[in-house]
Amino acid sequence: MSTSTHSWESAAPDLFSEITTADPPAPPSTLRSQYRTSPLTNPRPPTAQATPAQTQAWASFLAGAVHNGLDPTLVSQWLTILADATGSPVLPSLASMPLGGYVNLRLPVIQTGLETTTHAPYLAGWRLRIEPELGRLPLRLITTALITTAVFGWIADGCSRSTIKNTLAMLSRIFEQAIVDGILERNPAHITGWQREYQQVEDELRDPRSLALRDWDALTELADALVAASYNRYRGWGDVVVHSACTATRIGEVSGVRARDVDTEKWLLTCRRQTTPAPGGLVDKHTKGRVARLIPIIEPLRPLIIRRLQATRGDPDARLYTGPRGGRISTAVLRDATHWDDVTRDLGYEHLRRHDLRHTGLTWMADAGILPHILKEIAGHRLITTTQRYFHPDVLRILEAGQALTHHLEKLQRDGRITRRW
Repeated sequence: MSTSTHSWESAAPDLFSEITTADPPAPPSTLRSQYRTSPLTNPRPPTAQATPAQTQAWASFLAGAVHNGLDPTLVSQWLTILADATGSPVLPSLASMPLGGYVNLRLPVIQTGLETTTHAPYLAGWRLRIEPELGRLPLRLITTALITTAVFGWIADGCSRSTIKNTLAMLSRIFEQAIVDGILERNPAHITGWQREYQQVEDELRDPRSLALRDWDALTELADALVAASYNRYRGWGDVVVHSACTATRIGEVSGVRARDVDTEKWLLTCRRQTTPAPGGLVDKHTKGRVARLIPIIEPLRPLIIRRLQATRGDPDARLYTGPRGGRISTAVLRDATHWDDVTRDLGYEHLRRHDLRHTGLTWMADAGILPHILKEIAGHRLITTTQRYFHPDVLRILEAGQALTHHLEKLQRDGRITRRW
């Protein structure tokens, strides 16, 4: 007994190849009169006209449907309804295609015209940054705001200017090809201002100690003032601030803490996720370093941790810190809910941002005598040079003296004046 399948994609030609038909189906822009009478949708027709590439894609799709015995009129009506739902007349299989799937399909064309020496840095930008950050998102839902957020994250991770430039160039080529293929109408990768953010991050990395709160009294004063300025004086906002400074974690990482991440016997916190903005709202994902790390819970923080654990009522997956309605917290939510800018200005901390709570914790730990390589693990830094900037200048000069001696011995070994490697 034979079976038949209605696989339109297998019967239709390549979505991006040129197609010629004796009597091609009408493009979506001419089907709007049928669409207006459809009782299934809003009577507003699509605002965008079909491009030649889109018309070809529709003709290919309809040809496959007819080949499999479907009524082309009904399929055309369905495609027109879908066109309004997606914002422009695009083939259904492309309307929801993720960025990663599109690049895997069109990578040879995207690379056309690139110099051979440019292939490696562009591909590195795609594989190491763009794909992990944006690859799973639908191509048509990636906005300039999402790309800007990703770029600022790469800058904060220590990527150089040339790395960011090459990554953005690759991303721009991808979206330009999507425009040619009729999937997009504009390129969302044309962002500005990242150089200024880069300069700001560089300033922070040069002297992050200057951004820290001076002591515990200053931290608790800030937390109490933020609570007092919030609606209904919600105590949770102050708890988030104190936790962030005492553990040197980001606000998103504080939001990602679950009850099972806290070990009250050894008083250790496992930082393994963070809350970040995404299409549709806030979501949890891996930390910036993509590696879980252990953080000590200092004694002044323990009563707060116990109180938050008691509020979870034994649920190991419950969030330790939430908003007043139980929702996720982000740095923007904290800022708006507590009137952060007004409160910090009144306290004389005009420069203070939410991320400076992390700078506060790392500076305090460095002043407490924690060794650089241990602090590096707590902070989740990739480079020890980033961690060393949190140490007092006197300590930093001592560390530099040790490095100078190491370089001197390496030079003697290279010159043959030392025969044995240490």
